[in-house]
Amino acid sequence: MPWPSRKRDKGAVADKKEPDAKIAKTENENSDKEEEEKSAKPPAGSSKSGWKNWKKKESESGGEESKITYCHWLLKSEPESRLEKGVDVKFSVDDLKAQPNQTTCWDGVRNYQARNFLRSMKLGQQAFFYHSNCKEPGIVALVKIVKEAYPDHTQFDQKDPHYDSTSRKENPKWSMVDVQFVRMTKRFIPLSEIKAHHLAHKADGGPLKDMMLFSRQRLSIQPLTQEEFDFVLSLEEEKPH
Repeated sequence: MPWPSRKRDKGAVADKKEPDAKIAKTENENSDKEEEEKSAKPPAGSSKSGWKNWKKKESESGGEESKITYCHWLLKSEPESRLEKGVDVKFSVDDLKAQPNQTTCWDGVRNYQARNFLRSMKLGQQAFFYHSNCKEPGIVALVKIVKEAYPDHTQFDQKDPHYDSTSRKENPKWSMVDVQFVRMTKRFIPLSEIKAHHLAHKADGGPLKDMMLFSRQRLSIQPLTQEEFDFVLSLEEEKPH
């Protein structure tokens, strides 16, 4: 039996630690009109050093400019218990690691844009496993896509909180992929730290300036460019601020 659905697209809320996010009971399936961050300055301390260190590494390795394509992903899941139609939708990275072969289906996505991102995922692509809607949201692990998009069985299960009576088996509306645990990040990378870099990069043109995590907060499936992925991953090597 598959693990209980743990996605948040239909009844999405923004992360508790995201001060500028607006909480809503439902997510618009066609478009979000969330405001982008209004602050132009990062919190004290924070992110200039990370950007410089990353640029130094890139320079030393002779890195080429990244193409503006999405080849990595950020997957949000809730590590704390929350009932949705009587079903606990909690699913932490420890729950993933406890699955057979440390692999599970990523089901329950009920937002059209997030679904389309799922359908764009390719075998072997890596994603950040992000703990969302919890006391301290942030990135905890790396996973990889081990099966490309196929019909999400939960849309046809009347007992599942993500049942969709309008979907038909001959033309399913919703898809899912299979993901497998790769490794824990070397340290927890909190949302607050990523946000500090994002705000600094908006001012100086760094790689996180357009990161979707801060313009479409409620999407549980988010694409990352190679540049965004590499920079965020490099943060695991730095001491937390």
